[in-house]
Amino acid sequence: MQKGVAMVEEPPFQRIVTELSRRIRDGELAPGDRVPSTRRIAREWGVAMATATKALTTLRHLGLVRTAPRSGTIVANLAGDAPVRGVPRDLTRDRLVRTAIEIADAEGLDALSMRAIGARLGTATMSAYRHVADKDELIALMADAAYGEIGYPEGEEPLAWRPRIERAARALWTLYRRHPWLPHVDSLFRPLPLPNLLTHDEQILRALDGHGLTPEEMLNHSILIYTQVQSLAMQLEREAQAQSASGISGEEWVARTSPAMAALMTGDRHPVWSRMMAVVTADGFDLDLDALFELGLRTTLDGLAARMPAEPGVGRVDDLAARVDG
Repeated sequence: MQKGVAMVEEPPFQRIVTELSRRIRDGELAPGDRVPSTRRIAREWGVAMATATKALTTLRHLGLVRTAPRSGTIVANLAGDAPVRGVPRDLTRDRLVRTAIEIADAEGLDALSMRAIGARLGTATMSAYRHVADKDELIALMADAAYGEIGYPEGEEPLAWRPRIERAARALWTLYRRHPWLPHVDSLFRPLPLPNLLTHDEQILRALDGHGLTPEEMLNHSILIYTQVQSLAMQLEREAQAQSASGISGEEWVARTSPAMAALMTGDRHPVWSRMMAVVTADGFDLDLDALFELGLRTTLDGLAARMPAEPGVGRVDDLAARVDG
């Protein structure tokens, strides 16, 4: 009786690597094209998220793919990108935080785990716990590091209150554009003690100080400005999550739902909305979050300007605090 040779089954992650490598090699996935996300790989291949992460990490170490902020994992330019080689460097807290930010930028906070970080860095999952107690502490460190990416000049500045607030608000918007997960981290009712976030708030408070506002009014106005930027920026990550889950873009979603929306415009229940939508759709309206941010900032500051009760230098917090101390 002839004995057969036992076939060793290829591990699930390796099957994924083999298939995606073939697509890249055959040109089905060209340089710059998005590679399926970890969620999509897990769904299509019926594997765990950790397996999907391991497959993408292997492709990254082979030099076939790379991570691009908010584009996810894309096919690398093989002529210019060299494979990752060598023994992984020692894990430090800074390296841990930076890698976690890269994962969150590319895949969102849901994809962030100690296992995913270990897979990307080639380190043991538990090694991360030498630097942070848990995921919550890691996310707080990530947020503080991200808020620290944009600094301000030291000391007093000649800027008037409005340009100063505009600069701080646009700095926050820039950060949220770069890190769409960031506005979801902090809560108005449960604020995190993040020094670098307070640096942005300090800029707004310095702009408001000395214009006759009470400390309570200063605090409330600074909260309103911050939450206006934060709440609008939350739409960035929500859209990225929706696109990842559904596999279709926002434009494709609008196209699919346009018949239902058109049906709503034919009735008499919402006449003003129907007339407005008829005009803006005919003109080719395109939702632009950057333009919406600028409109919101301008409108808010116009309203604040009308409420400024005094000339600069009146009612400074230092003077009020000295009065309380005395």
